[in-house]
Amino acid sequence: MTKRKLFVFDADSIRFGEAPRKVWRGVLHLLVYMLLTLTLAVLTYLVFALLFRTDTERRLRREIRMYEQLYPALEEREQLLGEAIANLQYKDNEIYDQVFHASAPEIDPMRDRDALSVADSISAGELVRHTALKADSLLRRSTAVDSAFALIFKTLGDSETILPPMILPIENITYPQIGASTGRKIQPFYKAYVLHEGIDMIVQRGTPVRATAEGTVVSASSSRTGGNTVRLRHAGGYETVYAHLESMSVRAGAKVRAGQQIGTVGMSGQTVAPHLHYEVRKDGVAVDPVSYFFASVSPGEFSNMLFMSVNTMQSMD
Repeated sequence: MTKRKLFVFDADSIRFGEAPRKVWRGVLHLLVYMLLTLTLAVLTYLVFALLFRTDTERRLRREIRMYEQLYPALEEREQLLGEAIANLQYKDNEIYDQVFHASAPEIDPMRDRDALSVADSISAGELVRHTALKADSLLRRSTAVDSAFALIFKTLGDSETILPPMILPIENITYPQIGASTGRKIQPFYKAYVLHEGIDMIVQRGTPVRATAEGTVVSASSSRTGGNTVRLRHAGGYETVYAHLESMSVRAGAKVRAGQQIGTVGMSGQTVAPHLHYEVRKDGVAVDPVSYFFASVSPGEFSNMLFMSVNTMQSMD
Protein backbone atom coordinates (compact mmCIF):
# COMPACT_ATOMS: atom_id res chain seq x y z
CA MET A 1 0.00 0.00 0.00
CA THR A 2 1.52 3.28 -1.10
CA LYS A 3 1.54 6.26 1.18
CA ARG A 4 -0.89 8.99 0.17
CA LYS A 5 0.56 12.35 -0.71
CA LEU A 6 -1.16 15.69 -0.40
CA PHE A 7 -0.92 18.28 -3.22
CA VAL A 8 -1.81 21.97 -3.15
CA PHE A 9 -2.21 24.52 -6.03
CA ASP A 10 0.41 27.29 -6.17
CA ALA A 11 -1.20 30.42 -7.70
CA ASP A 12 2.16 32.10 -8.37
CA SER A 13 3.57 29.27 -10.46
CA ILE A 14 0.16 28.06 -11.63
CA ARG A 15 1.19 24.49 -10.71
CA PHE A 16 0.32 21.72 -8.26
CA GLY A 17 2.96 20.83 -5.71
CA GLU A 18 3.38 18.44 -2.78
CA ALA A 19 2.03 19.92 0.47
CA PRO A 20 4.68 20.54 3.18
CA ARG A 21 4.53 18.24 6.23
CA LYS A 22 3.76 19.80 9.64
CA VAL A 23 5.98 18.58 12.52
CA TRP A 24 3.39 19.15 15.24
CA ARG A 25 0.98 16.80 13.48
CA GLY A 26 3.58 13.99 13.65
CA VAL A 27 4.28 14.67 17.28
CA LEU A 28 0.56 14.59 18.04
CA HIS A 29 0.19 11.25 16.27
CA LEU A 30 3.12 9.88 18.31
CA LEU A 31 1.61 11.04 21.60
CA VAL A 32 -1.76 9.54 20.74
CA TYR A 33 -0.07 6.25 19.84
CA MET A 34 1.88 6.17 23.14
CA LEU A 35 -1.24 7.02 25.16
CA LEU A 36 -3.22 4.25 23.52
CA THR A 37 -0.37 1.77 24.07
CA LEU A 38 -0.09 2.69 27.77
CA THR A 39 -3.85 2.47 28.23
CA LEU A 40 -3.95 -0.98 26.66
CA ALA A 41 -1.05 -2.13 28.85
CA VAL A 42 -2.78 -0.93 32.04
CA LEU A 43 -6.06 -2.56 31.02
CA THR A 44 -4.26 -5.82 30.22
CA TYR A 45 -2.51 -5.79 33.63
CA LEU A 46 -5.79 -5.11 35.45
CA VAL A 47 -7.53 -7.94 33.62
CA PHE A 48 -4.76 -10.41 34.45
CA ALA A 49 -4.51 -9.15 38.06
CA LEU A 50 -8.26 -9.62 38.60
CA LEU A 51 -8.65 -12.94 36.82
CA PHE A 52 -5.33 -14.68 37.52
CA ARG A 53 -3.48 -14.96 40.87
CA THR A 54 0.09 -16.13 41.54
CA ASP A 55 1.01 -18.74 44.15
CA THR A 56 2.45 -16.00 46.37
CA GLU A 57 -0.78 -13.98 46.25
CA ARG A 58 -2.87 -17.05 47.08
CA ARG A 59 -0.57 -17.89 50.03
CA LEU A 60 -0.69 -14.32 51.35
CA ARG A 61 -4.47 -14.25 51.12
CA ARG A 62 -4.71 -17.51 53.10
CA GLU A 63 -2.40 -16.05 55.75
CA ILE A 64 -4.49 -12.87 55.96
CA ARG A 65 -7.68 -14.90 56.48
CA MET A 66 -5.94 -16.99 59.17
CA TYR A 67 -4.70 -13.88 61.01
CA GLU A 68 -8.17 -12.35 60.82
CA GLN A 69 -9.52 -15.44 62.60
CA LEU A 70 -6.73 -15.51 65.21
CA TYR A 71 -6.66 -11.80 66.01
CA PRO A 72 -9.66 -11.71 68.43
CA ALA A 73 -8.18 -14.57 70.51
CA LEU A 74 -4.71 -12.96 70.47
CA GLU A 75 -6.15 -9.65 71.57
CA GLU A 76 -7.89 -11.35 74.51
CA ARG A 77 -4.66 -13.15 75.48
CA GLU A 78 -2.69 -9.91 75.29
CA GLN A 79 -5.13 -8.30 77.72
CA LEU A 80 -4.87 -11.25 80.11
CA LEU A 81 -1.06 -11.18 79.94
CA GLY A 82 -1.08 -7.45 80.68
CA GLU A 83 -3.21 -7.99 83.77
CA ALA A 84 -0.99 -10.90 84.90
CA ILE A 85 2.18 -8.81 84.49
CA ALA A 86 0.61 -5.96 86.45
CA ASN A 87 -0.27 -8.38 89.28
CA LEU A 88 3.24 -9.85 89.27
CA GLN A 89 4.76 -6.36 89.40
CA TYR A 90 2.52 -5.47 92.35
CA LYS A 91 3.55 -8.66 94.21
CA ASP A 92 7.20 -8.05 93.34
CA ASN A 93 7.01 -4.56 94.82
CA GLU A 94 5.40 -5.96 97.97
CA ILE A 95 8.11 -8.63 98.35
CA TYR A 96 10.95 -6.12 97.94
CA ASP A 97 9.28 -3.74 100.36
CA GLN A 98 8.85 -6.44 103.02
CA VAL A 99 12.20 -8.20 102.55
CA PHE A 100 14.58 -5.44 101.45
CA HIS A 101 12.70 -2.30 102.58
CA ALA A 102 13.19 -0.89 99.08
CA SER A 103 11.37 -0.65 95.76
CA ALA A 104 11.77 -3.40 93.18
CA PRO A 105 14.56 -2.72 90.65
CA GLU A 106 13.73 -0.95 87.42
CA ILE A 107 14.61 -2.41 84.04
CA ASP A 108 17.79 -0.32 84.14
CA PRO A 109 18.30 1.57 87.42
CA MET A 110 21.05 3.74 85.93
CA ARG A 111 19.15 4.90 82.84
CA ASP A 112 17.76 8.12 84.38
CA ARG A 113 21.08 9.29 85.79
CA ASP A 114 21.96 11.50 82.84
CA ALA A 115 23.65 14.89 83.18
CA LEU A 116 21.50 16.21 80.32
CA SER A 117 18.19 15.31 82.00
CA VAL A 118 17.92 18.89 83.30
CA ALA A 119 19.44 20.55 80.23
CA ASP A 120 16.18 22.33 79.41
CA SER A 121 16.56 24.47 82.56
CA ILE A 122 20.17 25.51 81.80
CA SER A 123 21.03 28.51 79.65
CA ALA A 124 23.04 28.01 76.46
CA GLY A 125 26.06 29.89 77.84
CA GLU A 126 26.16 27.86 81.05
CA LEU A 127 25.75 24.65 79.08
CA VAL A 128 28.70 25.57 76.82
CA ARG A 129 30.91 26.41 79.83
CA HIS A 130 29.86 23.24 81.59
CA THR A 131 30.61 21.19 78.45
CA ALA A 132 34.06 22.80 78.09
CA LEU A 133 34.90 22.03 81.71
CA LYS A 134 33.67 18.45 81.33
CA ALA A 135 35.73 18.04 78.15
CA ASP A 136 38.89 19.24 79.90
CA SER A 137 38.15 16.94 82.82
CA LEU A 138 37.57 13.98 80.50
CA LEU A 139 40.85 14.65 78.71
CA ARG A 140 42.71 14.62 82.01
CA ARG A 141 40.91 11.46 83.07
CA SER A 142 41.61 9.77 79.73
CA THR A 143 45.31 10.45 80.23
CA ALA A 144 45.10 8.94 83.71
CA VAL A 145 43.18 5.94 82.32
CA ASP A 146 45.82 5.39 79.64
CA SER A 147 48.50 5.42 82.31
CA ALA A 148 46.47 3.00 84.44
CA PHE A 149 46.01 0.62 81.51
CA ALA A 150 49.72 0.76 80.76
CA LEU A 151 50.40 -0.18 84.38
CA ILE A 152 47.80 -2.97 84.23
CA PHE A 153 49.29 -4.48 81.09
CA LYS A 154 52.75 -4.27 82.59
CA THR A 155 51.54 -5.94 85.77
CA LEU A 156 49.69 -8.68 83.89
CA GLY A 157 52.79 -9.33 81.83
CA ASP A 158 54.77 -9.99 84.99
CA SER A 159 54.94 -13.73 85.69
CA GLU A 160 54.95 -13.06 89.43
CA THR A 161 51.65 -11.17 89.38
CA ILE A 162 48.90 -12.82 91.46
CA LEU A 163 45.33 -12.07 90.37
CA PRO A 164 42.47 -11.97 92.93
CA PRO A 165 39.32 -14.13 92.60
CA MET A 166 37.60 -12.39 89.66
CA ILE A 167 35.03 -14.74 88.12
CA LEU A 168 31.39 -14.96 89.20
CA PRO A 169 30.52 -17.71 91.70
CA ILE A 170 27.12 -18.03 89.97
CA GLU A 171 27.31 -18.37 86.20
CA ASN A 172 25.21 -15.93 84.10
CA ILE A 173 23.83 -14.07 87.12
CA THR A 174 22.38 -10.60 86.35
CA TYR A 175 22.00 -7.45 88.41
CA PRO A 176 18.33 -7.99 89.52
CA GLN A 177 19.61 -11.06 91.40
CA ILE A 178 22.19 -9.05 93.36
CA GLY A 179 21.28 -8.32 96.99
CA ALA A 180 23.01 -6.50 99.83
CA SER A 181 26.78 -6.27 99.81
CA THR A 182 29.26 -5.37 102.56
CA GLY A 183 28.55 -2.73 105.19
CA ARG A 184 25.88 -2.05 107.79
CA LYS A 185 22.66 -3.75 106.66
CA ILE A 186 19.38 -4.63 108.36
CA GLN A 187 19.45 -8.18 109.72
CA PRO A 188 16.13 -9.81 108.65
CA PHE A 189 15.50 -11.66 111.91
CA TYR A 190 16.40 -8.98 114.46
CA LYS A 191 15.53 -5.94 112.30
CA ALA A 192 18.69 -4.19 113.46
CA TYR A 193 21.73 -2.87 111.62
CA VAL A 194 24.63 -5.35 111.70
CA LEU A 195 27.88 -5.65 109.76
CA HIS A 196 27.36 -7.68 106.58
CA GLU A 197 30.69 -9.05 105.32
CA GLY A 198 29.68 -10.50 101.96
CA ILE A 199 27.19 -10.18 99.13
CA ASP A 200 23.86 -11.97 98.69
CA MET A 201 23.21 -13.55 95.29
CA ILE A 202 19.55 -14.53 94.89
CA VAL A 203 19.09 -17.64 92.72
CA GLN A 204 17.10 -20.90 92.81
CA ARG A 205 17.96 -23.81 95.06
CA GLY A 206 20.26 -26.28 93.37
CA THR A 207 22.05 -23.67 91.23
CA PRO A 208 25.74 -24.69 90.85
CA VAL A 209 28.28 -22.63 92.82
CA ARG A 210 31.76 -22.23 91.30
CA ALA A 211 35.15 -21.52 92.81
CA THR A 212 36.10 -17.99 91.77
CA ALA A 213 39.83 -18.77 91.58
CA GLU A 214 42.23 -21.65 91.88
CA GLY A 215 42.86 -22.57 95.49
CA THR A 216 42.69 -25.04 98.37
CA VAL A 217 39.65 -25.98 100.46
CA VAL A 218 40.29 -24.75 104.01
CA SER A 219 37.00 -26.14 105.34
CA ALA A 220 33.69 -27.59 104.22
CA SER A 221 31.51 -27.59 107.30
CA SER A 222 28.13 -26.58 108.66
CA SER A 223 27.09 -24.06 111.33
CA ARG A 224 23.86 -22.72 112.81
CA THR A 225 24.13 -19.30 111.17
CA GLY A 226 26.03 -19.91 107.92
CA GLY A 227 24.68 -23.39 107.23
CA ASN A 228 26.75 -25.47 104.84
CA THR A 229 29.82 -23.34 104.16
CA VAL A 230 32.91 -23.83 101.97
CA ARG A 231 36.01 -21.72 102.61
CA LEU A 232 38.81 -21.55 100.01
CA ARG A 233 42.33 -20.17 100.30
CA HIS A 234 43.92 -18.58 97.22
CA ALA A 235 47.33 -17.19 96.36
CA GLY A 236 48.16 -13.63 97.36
CA GLY A 237 46.48 -13.77 100.76
CA TYR A 238 42.94 -14.06 99.36
CA GLU A 239 40.14 -16.20 100.80
CA THR A 240 36.60 -16.78 99.55
CA VAL A 241 33.58 -18.01 101.54
CA TYR A 242 30.42 -19.65 100.13
CA ALA A 243 27.61 -19.98 102.69
CA HIS A 244 24.02 -21.33 102.94
CA LEU A 245 24.77 -24.13 100.46
CA GLU A 246 22.36 -26.97 99.91
CA SER A 247 25.16 -29.41 99.12
CA MET A 248 28.96 -29.38 99.21
CA SER A 249 30.99 -31.33 96.65
CA VAL A 250 34.51 -30.74 98.05
CA ARG A 251 36.37 -31.66 101.21
CA ALA A 252 38.95 -29.89 103.35
CA GLY A 253 42.45 -30.05 101.85
CA ALA A 254 41.27 -30.61 98.29
CA LYS A 255 42.71 -28.55 95.42
CA VAL A 256 40.15 -26.77 93.23
CA ARG A 257 40.52 -25.00 89.91
CA ALA A 258 38.88 -21.74 88.90
CA GLY A 259 35.30 -22.39 87.77
CA GLN A 260 35.04 -25.82 89.40
CA GLN A 261 31.71 -26.60 91.06
CA ILE A 262 32.07 -26.77 94.84
CA GLY A 263 28.39 -27.04 95.81
CA THR A 264 24.84 -25.87 95.10
CA VAL A 265 22.76 -22.96 96.34
CA GLY A 266 20.40 -23.65 99.23
CA MET A 267 18.96 -22.05 102.37
CA SER A 268 20.79 -23.94 105.09
CA GLY A 269 21.55 -22.05 108.29
CA GLN A 270 19.92 -18.75 109.24
CA THR A 271 18.38 -17.26 106.10
CA VAL A 272 15.00 -16.04 104.83
CA ALA A 273 15.25 -17.41 101.27
CA PRO A 274 17.51 -19.47 99.00
CA HIS A 275 20.64 -17.50 98.10
CA LEU A 276 24.42 -17.64 98.08
CA HIS A 277 26.29 -15.56 100.67
CA TYR A 278 29.68 -14.91 99.06
CA GLU A 279 32.66 -13.28 100.76
CA VAL A 280 36.11 -12.20 99.59
CA ARG A 281 38.84 -11.59 102.18
CA LYS A 282 42.31 -10.13 101.70
CA ASP A 283 44.76 -10.94 104.49
CA GLY A 284 41.80 -11.77 106.74
CA VAL A 285 39.90 -8.51 106.11
CA ALA A 286 36.52 -8.63 104.31
CA VAL A 287 36.40 -6.61 101.06
CA ASP A 288 33.48 -5.84 98.75
CA PRO A 289 33.09 -8.80 96.35
CA VAL A 290 31.37 -6.62 93.72
CA SER A 291 34.68 -4.85 93.14
CA TYR A 292 35.99 -8.04 91.52
CA PHE A 293 32.99 -8.69 89.23
CA PHE A 294 33.99 -6.14 86.56
CA ALA A 295 36.19 -8.67 84.76
CA SER A 296 33.23 -11.02 84.14
CA VAL A 297 30.43 -8.66 83.06
CA SER A 298 29.90 -5.68 80.76
CA PRO A 299 30.48 -2.13 82.09
CA GLY A 300 26.73 -1.43 82.09
CA GLU A 301 25.93 -4.65 83.94
CA PHE A 302 28.72 -3.95 86.45
CA SER A 303 27.40 -0.44 87.23
CA ASN A 304 23.92 -1.88 87.78
CA MET A 305 25.28 -4.61 90.06
CA LEU A 306 27.15 -1.98 92.05
CA PHE A 307 24.00 0.14 92.30
CA MET A 308 21.90 -2.80 93.53
CA SER A 309 24.46 -3.97 96.11
CA VAL A 310 24.84 -0.51 97.62
CA ASN A 311 21.15 0.43 97.70
CA THR A 312 19.77 -2.88 99.04
CA MET A 313 19.64 -2.11 102.75
CA GLN A 314 18.57 -5.50 104.13
CA SER A 315 20.56 -8.71 103.94
CA MET A 316 19.05 -12.18 103.62
CA ASP A 317 20.99 -13.79 106.49
